Amino acid sequence: MKKECIAMLLAGGQGSRLYVLTSNVAKPAVPFGGKYRIIDFPLSNCTNSGIDTVGVLTQYKPLELNSYIGSGQPWDLDRLDGGVHILPPYMREGDKGTWFKGTANAIYQNIGFVDMYDPEYVVILSGDHIYKMNYDKMLEHHKKNNAACTISVLEVPWSEAPRFGIMAVDGEDNITEFQEKPKQPKSNLASMGIYIFTWKKLRQALIEDEANPDSSNDFGKNIIPMLLAAGEKLIAYRFDGYWKDVGTLESLWDANMDMLSRGDLDLLEDSWPIYARLPSQPPAFIGKTSLVEHSVVTQGCEINGVVKNSVLSPGACVEDGAEVSYSVLMPGVIVKRGAVVRYAIVGENCQVDAGAQVGGEPENYDPDTWGITVLGPNTVIAAGEVVKPNTMLNSEHKEVSR
Repeated sequence: MKKECIAMLLAGGQGSRLYVLTSNVAKPAVPFGGKYRIIDFPLSNCTNSGIDTVGVLTQYKPLELNSYIGSGQPWDLDRLDGGVHILPPYMREGDKGTWFKGTANAIYQNIGFVDMYDPEYVVILSGDHIYKMNYDKMLEHHKKNNAACTISVLEVPWSEAPRFGIMAVDGEDNITEFQEKPKQPKSNLASMGIYIFTWKKLRQALIEDEANPDSSNDFGKNIIPMLLAAGEKLIAYRFDGYWKDVGTLESLWDANMDMLSRGDLDLLEDSWPIYARLPSQPPAFIGKTSLVEHSVVTQGCEINGVVKNSVLSPGACVEDGAEVSYSVLMPGVIVKRGAVVRYAIVGENCQVDAGAQVGGEPENYDPDTWGITVLGPNTVIAAGEVVKPNTMLNSEHKEVSR
């Protein structure tokens, strides 16, 4: 079963900055872009890049994510020789078992899985980013430079650099220094959290890191600095396409709106398809009283009202006289007659009753104080009720602070 390269996809994060949207589901399973879930992007990238063996490391509330991935058939990963494998934490001989303590520890706990395929290289991925990327080109860059580790980077505005792991490089893009979320960054080359390692080098580093009781067992904080200190060759791979970490409510909303613009995130092109597990739904129905402008309307939707600049997931319903604008409706959302939804993310199976108002356009936009209105899954907004902008409600109809 020897493979030249396999992928390990870290999909166990809690996603706490998505608040009510991840209260009962792992972040990679959150719906995105109408027909997709966030994890569809790295899984599709693997398939399109020719990587046919993927370990998905789950941890936080994995039931829906595990069910969604299933055998891996939508991504052509239902294979006897490789395929997709769900890898949760497990009890090991001599201890009581433990959650993954960090990103590096998650891979350490699955050294046996990786060894089973005896790969030359391992791609480490995150399950909460929206992007399209050919990992095979990155692997060629890694092999050409005979690197121990290659880190995908992109240039970010200097003002945003303190939010990321930052790489300082020389004239040939050899990484000379790594700063984890520095207050005074020396570069604006930000790590995308996508790594390719030569497996023998990574395997030894993981074992040494695990033996250090003071380690956080994290790639950015521990493994990368360890390899640099040991004099190993680490090289940057510059990425110039669309990439967004959808770890916040605003970034999730932004990414959905970016998809509507069909700029860098064009999901209609045939050359790099994004695959998904789709529910069995009838075709979308657009009624004669409806008005739909610049929006995504997926299968199972029924539109009789007004939809503008919005993304509607399977089974969403907008009744006659209702209006939805600059919003994301997740699967099964119902917006009743005369209701208005603006600048909002509405979680799965929510219902906005007749005449209610949810969200609104900011009068004096301040990105530091204004936020998208969010309804957690299964929330019901009563007829005539007004949910003000920058409000977040859970399924018990209680306001949640950000």
